[in-house]
Amino acid sequence: MFNLQNKVALVTGARRGMGRSHALALAGQGAKVVITDIDLAQCELVADEVRANGGDVICFKLDVSNKADVDSVFDQVIAKYGRLDILVNNAGIYESHPFLEMSEAEWDRTIDINLKGYFLCAQRAAKEMAKNKWGRIINIASIASGGVGVGIAGGAHYTASKGGIIGMSETLAIELAPLGITVNVIGPGVIDTPMVGAANIPKEAMDAILAGVPLKRMGRPEEVSFAVVFLASEEASYVTGATLYVDGGWLAA
Repeated sequence: MFNLQNKVALVTGARRGMGRSHALALAGQGAKVVITDIDLAQCELVADEVRANGGDVICFKLDVSNKADVDSVFDQVIAKYGRLDILVNNAGIYESHPFLEMSEAEWDRTIDINLKGYFLCAQRAAKEMAKNKWGRIINIASIASGGVGVGIAGGAHYTASKGGIIGMSETLAIELAPLGITVNVIGPGVIDTPMVGAANIPKEAMDAILAGVPLKRMGRPEEVSFAVVFLASEEASYVTGATLYVDGGWLAA
């Protein structure tokens, strides 16, 4: 099951955290993996890990908010592999700013990377996938994306971007289904990543969050990657337009 041999997968924001884990997991199932991020040197370190395990991998520097950059990278991927089968839209930022003090530039930066970047990559990926009538687009959102009662103080721009991802993905699932492309979302809960560490959440606040999680711990990046592998596989052929929360039971509590 979950055999991805001969599939070509592109992961954005893959230099660390969940992106790194997704790249390793896809490669572990046999996919040829394209690792992209704004920091090429860090991407190469992840690529070395993939190669050490016998995987086929290439790296590109990519600013997902820049269409010319996106087109250039996708052109190079197609030139090398001749196809693209799987896209994991994972690149994102979180920079805390109180709503009443948030500048237009701070809002725009988050929306440009977290939402516009997903649109640009998904659009180009879908055009390539349509050529083979098969594709998987997996968009990484967040438990804090609206409709489930989880907000983040200081994260109006972030939560707006993540909610936008879910809304966009549901529409794309409808439009792209006739082309053989599924579009799904993963909404992680509290995952132990550098981004969460950089948020500098006070211990008391983190303890309070985890107290409300039935499994009483943070998730590991690879626990999200297992969901990525499933949604990328043939076994998920009848799953589209769905949001899968990987949250340790947070929403059930």
